[in-house]
Amino acid sequence: MTEALLEAKNVRVHFPIRKGILQRTTGYVKAVDDISFSIQTGETFGLVGESGCGKSTTGRAILQLIKPTAGQVLFDGEDLAPLAAEQLRLKRKDMQMVFQDPYASLNPRFTIEQILEEPLKAHEERDDAEWKRRIADMMDVCGLNKSYLKRYAHEFSGGQRQRICIARALILRPRLIVADEPVSALDVSIQSQILNLMQDLQEEFRLTYLFISHDLAVVHHLCNRLGVMYLGRMAEMGAAEKLYANPLHPYTKTLLSAIPISNPRMNKERILLQGEVPSPIDPPKGCAFVTRCPKAKEICKTERPELLPVEDDHLVACHLFA
Repeated sequence: MTEALLEAKNVRVHFPIRKGILQRTTGYVKAVDDISFSIQTGETFGLVGESGCGKSTTGRAILQLIKPTAGQVLFDGEDLAPLAAEQLRLKRKDMQMVFQDPYASLNPRFTIEQILEEPLKAHEERDDAEWKRRIADMMDVCGLNKSYLKRYAHEFSGGQRQRICIARALILRPRLIVADEPVSALDVSIQSQILNLMQDLQEEFRLTYLFISHDLAVVHHLCNRLGVMYLGRMAEMGAAEKLYANPLHPYTKTLLSAIPISNPRMNKERILLQGEVPSPIDPPKGCAFVTRCPKAKEICKTERPELLPVEDDHLVACHLFA
């Protein structure tokens, strides 16, 4: 086992709800509610779940774009939360993010050359000749023509914009990339090109990925290990092959049953859930999935299940396996 580059320990992100003239806090939105995981150097860890489950908030909390309410985020053994602004800025050279919307995350007033120069200006001493060489090299690595450098973001397709975002993230040669739904806004044919590019870049630059997605088919193509989130909590976690071959949590089984199959003649049971997703303002006292789980027991309503190992590198938070 290689050394853990990133460790999230009991991370919580609670957003206060303020009302009235005095803006008193009347409650909290528990977007991320006590999750823990680690990512080894050089691997891809996938974080999956429905929209609103807290996976994107987790990614931002990892990079300290949102300050966690509680818990620790250890990058290379160092806790990021206590770092001063300047110390954190220096750390960001090793941690970069690729956002979901490749157009909204690019400055429309900057040329592509200016966009790729911005990280260099923030972290390195000016060296125009060296910067131009690195920018040209990165354009080539990401499959972009160097003639694009004087153009603006609106002149490109969605796939080309996402390649620009990846080039911007890699220009500083980071060690960790947090990819937040990087292909969900793209056509299916373009998705495969971007995923293949990310795999090639991982091998070339020895990158570590936190890959956030709602699409388990996409995650299966790329990830070594997976964490399945529901209502801000981790439901199941483990090696990707084990989790796909033998899902244990009822929620994971439901997600996997929704993946389309290539052969329409094959019979596949589709699990349809009943009930509503609880509010993150007032989540269930016990298991977060209890209101929709077809196998819920009485204990599920009152006691929160812990994420415990069922077998080697396969953990599940479910009273059915306690």
